[in-house]
Amino acid sequence: MNVDLISDNNEGKQPETHKKSTVVVVDEDHPFDLESYISSYSGSTAIARLQHIATTCPAIAKPALRIGIQQLLESRDTHQYTHLTTLYNSLATSSEIIPINSKWVQETAQRNAKEKNKLETELKTYSSNMIKESIRMAHRDLGDYYRLVGENATALKHYTKCREYCTTSQHILEMCIIVLELLIEQKNYSHISTYVFKADSALDTQPSSATSTAPGTAPKKSAERDRVQTKLDLATALSSLGTGQYEKAASSFLRLGSLKSLEDWNGKLISGSDIAIYATLCSLATLSRSAIKAQVLENDNFGVYIEQEPYVRELLDAYMASKFHTVLAILQRYSTRHALDIHLAPHISALTVLIRNRALVLYFQPFQSIRLEKMGQAFGLSIPELEGYLVPLIQSGDIKGRIDSKNKATKSQDQRAQLYQKAVQTGNEIQSTNRKLLLRMALIHADLVVKAPKEKKGNNLASEHPSVAALYD
Repeated sequence: MNVDLISDNNEGKQPETHKKSTVVVVDEDHPFDLESYISSYSGSTAIARLQHIATTCPAIAKPALRIGIQQLLESRDTHQYTHLTTLYNSLATSSEIIPINSKWVQETAQRNAKEKNKLETELKTYSSNMIKESIRMAHRDLGDYYRLVGENATALKHYTKCREYCTTSQHILEMCIIVLELLIEQKNYSHISTYVFKADSALDTQPSSATSTAPGTAPKKSAERDRVQTKLDLATALSSLGTGQYEKAASSFLRLGSLKSLEDWNGKLISGSDIAIYATLCSLATLSRSAIKAQVLENDNFGVYIEQEPYVRELLDAYMASKFHTVLAILQRYSTRHALDIHLAPHISALTVLIRNRALVLYFQPFQSIRLEKMGQAFGLSIPELEGYLVPLIQSGDIKGRIDSKNKATKSQDQRAQLYQKAVQTGNEIQSTNRKLLLRMALIHADLVVKAPKEKKGNNLASEHPSVAALYD
């Protein structure tokens, strides 16, 4: 796959995710089943993913747009339908052109306008009557309408307006969940945490329906609370991934409840396969192997997600077994799948760099010296490529060693020289301490110590510290 990677400078730190122009290729070495992939999604998420595929991968752009056009004919978004049809026709040959269904566009536009007028009239009526609950529901209905027709910005405006008329914590929670859905669809990651916090607060103020099983034991969470908490954890995880906080994203993904707890979010916003891929890549990029074993491989809840994408298990097993050539080969083979994901695409280059760097560090740790040829075979890399990856890691201090360019070997720092240097430093410190002691003894012997006045010596000090009093005798 021809995907530009970010610069490897400062490998020890989190790489910056500069988005460059990329062309994703689908071939035998980088397989991608479009129909199987898109069948996991529905609604606006499916359309957004198809559009992303069409603009990123020219090889399957036309099939992706055809599927999108067919799905839009079952929706009420006339603008998106017209846009995708026009985009498809610009790529298609004369025999493949799909004419715009003007009749459907006109009928749907009329239906949308009629419903819009009805909902706006209801809102005005309720506003004049000052009935808070009715106003809240009117704003919610208008938000639902604008979301159906593809005007997400206006929908978000009406959903947030509901907040002013919410009278219970349940209303606030419902509003936050809907807003989070929109923010995730819009990839507006920076604002997600705000509504997660509001939803958490509303969730905490709700009366608990749980009961204790025994005195002194913590009450079990209700099923409803678990479902809401899973959605909030997922929103937090996507926000962290979107903002490049990969370790926090891994922690949030691995904390998710069962796939069933996501309810309509599974498919509407994301699939179980996506969660398995996001969590695994973020974990490999940021967590130690002991943490991966405890939090990923031994996590029963996350095991359900891993089953959704079989190659994820293979990737984890290869990493834990130090089969780093296999790890990099799997990442390369499924790089098309990763690059065509709307949430993962801007970060896959950075995550791949971090995973490779951690693998290089782990491989080098047991050795005092290793030939670059052997190390290159273990990673499937040429010597020049390997040198290019190792130099920044040595410069950043992640690998304590140096490269012998003549013999093409990597050597750790000379432990004998380090021990000698430490011994010399310790000897210098002891010598300096002894000099000070000898000077002190010489001053006392020559009676050159300035004595404090007797009235200020203090009986308490002398009684508590006889050695101090002896200095003045």
